[in-house]
Amino acid sequence: MVTCKDFLSELNEYLDDECREEVRKEIEAHLNECPNCWVICDTTRKTIEIYRGMEYYPVPPGVHERLVTALRKKCGQAPQG
Repeated sequence: MVTCKDFLSELNEYLDDECREEVRKEIEAHLNECPNCWVICDTTRKTIEIYRGMEYYPVPPGVHERLVTALRKKCGQAPQG
């Protein structure tokens, strides 16, 4: 039986259609019984569809550097460079 935690760990593979058939069936059974996970799955699927249809806009170099620095700080990693 798939738990909510199991579902979340398999979500990427499920949405990318890369999980084994038996895992897919278990996830789908869980989604039929768990409204919270169904909402997560549905929202994530729709978000991916929206972003796939968008045009690519590069992040300006200054913004990219600040973002990477902030993420490293948040994750406790020393700055590289």
